[in-house]
Amino acid sequence: MTPTAAADRQLLVLAGGGHTHALLLRRWLMQPQRRPARTLIVLVSRASTALYSGMVPVLVAGLYEPDAASIDLRLLCQRAGVTFIQAEITGIDPAGRALQLQGRPSLRFDQLSLDVGAITAAPDHAGEQPVKPLEPFLAWTAARKPVAAAAPEPLRIRGGGAAAVELALAFRARAVPVELLLRGAGLRLGSDAANRLGERLLAEAGIAVRRQATADQPADLACTGSRAPAWLAASGLPVDPGSGRVLTDASLTVQGHPGMFACGDCALISETPRPPSGVWAVRAAPLLAENLQRSLAQPGLALRRWRPQPVALQLLADGGWRGDGPRAIATYGPLAFGPSRWLWRWKDRIDRHFMAGFAGGTGMAAGGSSEPMACRGCAAKLAAAPLSSALARLARLADHDAPIAEDAALVGVDAAGLLLLQSVDGFPALLPDPWLNARLTTLHACSDLWASGADVRSVQALVTLPQVAAHLQEELLLQTLAGVRSVLDPLGAVLAGGHTLEGRDGGGLALALTVNGAAPPERHWRKGPLQPGQVLVLTRPIGSGVLFAAALAGEAHPAWIDAALTTMQSDQAPLVALLARHGCCACTDITGFGLLGHLGEMLGGAVRVQLDLAAIPAHAGALQLLERGVTSSLAPANATALALLDAGGPVQLLAEASPERLQLLIDPQTCGPLLAALPEERAPEALRALHDSGFVEAAVIGRVAAT
Repeated sequence: MTPTAAADRQLLVLAGGGHTHALLLRRWLMQPQRRPARTLIVLVSRASTALYSGMVPVLVAGLYEPDAASIDLRLLCQRAGVTFIQAEITGIDPAGRALQLQGRPSLRFDQLSLDVGAITAAPDHAGEQPVKPLEPFLAWTAARKPVAAAAPEPLRIRGGGAAAVELALAFRARAVPVELLLRGAGLRLGSDAANRLGERLLAEAGIAVRRQATADQPADLACTGSRAPAWLAASGLPVDPGSGRVLTDASLTVQGHPGMFACGDCALISETPRPPSGVWAVRAAPLLAENLQRSLAQPGLALRRWRPQPVALQLLADGGWRGDGPRAIATYGPLAFGPSRWLWRWKDRIDRHFMAGFAGGTGMAAGGSSEPMACRGCAAKLAAAPLSSALARLARLADHDAPIAEDAALVGVDAAGLLLLQSVDGFPALLPDPWLNARLTTLHACSDLWASGADVRSVQALVTLPQVAAHLQEELLLQTLAGVRSVLDPLGAVLAGGHTLEGRDGGGLALALTVNGAAPPERHWRKGPLQPGQVLVLTRPIGSGVLFAAALAGEAHPAWIDAALTTMQSDQAPLVALLARHGCCACTDITGFGLLGHLGEMLGGAVRVQLDLAAIPAHAGALQLLERGVTSSLAPANATALALLDAGGPVQLLAEASPERLQLLIDPQTCGPLLAALPEERAPEALRALHDSGFVEAAVIGRVAAT
């Protein structure tokens, strides 16, 4: 978790990435003096992006690109100096002041703010897609294929509120026939005038309306209002019986729980209840920001009270189904206007202006410097040139040969004749999330043993913690060690001990691991030397270095980072037995020196590698970023390995290489793939086995021939 400049004393957890919390982060970004002082702030969200709900129907209609309605929470947190944790929230322990997370330890807090949104309040009908949460609904919408039948079955939407009407019109704009299923006789748009206008819009669009629809009548889409997640009530918080929304007082403090706040669609001010709406969520942000700052700085200070406006303006788009441009209607209390194009232009301007406040990155430069920020993770390792020079000088001082650069050192033999291997690895935190960072660091360190054909038995950890309050250091250490254990426990390996340090002069979280394992002598793989008749198999994509460099610069699409993290978190331990079954002869893991640098360590003797650049799998987005000139800060030092490609050099390219493909070769990797040498005749069967085992992007990328 990212420390602030001064030693932090308190932990504020923002649970959920709703509109109010997103605006809170933007406020702290634009006005850092309003951010709570000496406070470590963490945002926990199930997704790395937040959808702006007001734009979703128009998105469904095809008038916006998906990114137009998406807030990049990871980037927003990075810019605002807030730690981002992607995790599913499952509950709260109010007495223990801990937020419970799925698959990882609970997160302690000094103060908590809830903005976890809502889910569709619908009966459990098989095959009926709820509108909320929005992300699964949009994925469902994108997966629906156009129906080629002359008279296709209509899309049946259960619901009669504003969202149901707007979505019905949006699907109509996509030439999808729609039928609206109403529980009662009419629409529920807030007033008689709005209901009449809505009925007229539906009739003009040819949308069928089935009234008094019973619960047993089937529907495709449920748009039947919303309720708060059930875990809020199950946690013992006071909730509204009908909607499950957390009850607060006018200061947004949860009733009976000082230091806990709630806002947005999951909360209800008991004195002035309002229906869930983005309007009130947006207007709650300034009050929440001030009350959080007051309660953290001066706990006894009176908090501001809020009486939200009794009614809110609603602008509903018709999706442009007529083909002559979209229109919108406006409702305000008992009034209703439209439809008209100028109301659509007004809505469009409001929505785009709201989203524009979250756009743009800050670049990798720090403190006004034009120099890029140095990358972290394995890209923070020392470059190859000073490392090899220092080792050579050390060897001369001791009058012996320089050590052989194997992935793991042979340290002994056990009673059963197994070879005992050891390696050490670590780096400054790649991510501010201490649990996920520790998980990635552990997987990265274990890959040295997997590349040597060994099973991991034990690990010792060296954890460096920032200078913060003791209870925050406790939380950081717990989350870090739990992240290590999340890798070791499924392997049957143990965390045998370790050491802790406090980083001085602003030093942040860092983790280094000594990893111990064992391998039978016949499965002890070295890096090389490669032999003619072998092929090189890469087990998964590369490109993590440029992706995380781009993330620092605010230039990485959030879906690219999500996909890379999913791959990087996958366990490569099964590769040991799989590669052994298919005759693995030599192996290494691709880490900080990049694919070409580590391939160079496998060479030796009179061989030449024929490398197929087009076959090398890349993480989504990596080649696009490299083409735009984005690179990791370690890549220039890794570029010395490109000399291997010189005319007459030991590595030949099978085709002319594009600049971005060459840069991919020297991109430093965290949790990178294994590069294994197999007998050529065994490669097809090995590749099928890799794909069947989940390594679907594994590929043969080169062949070894005699010079």
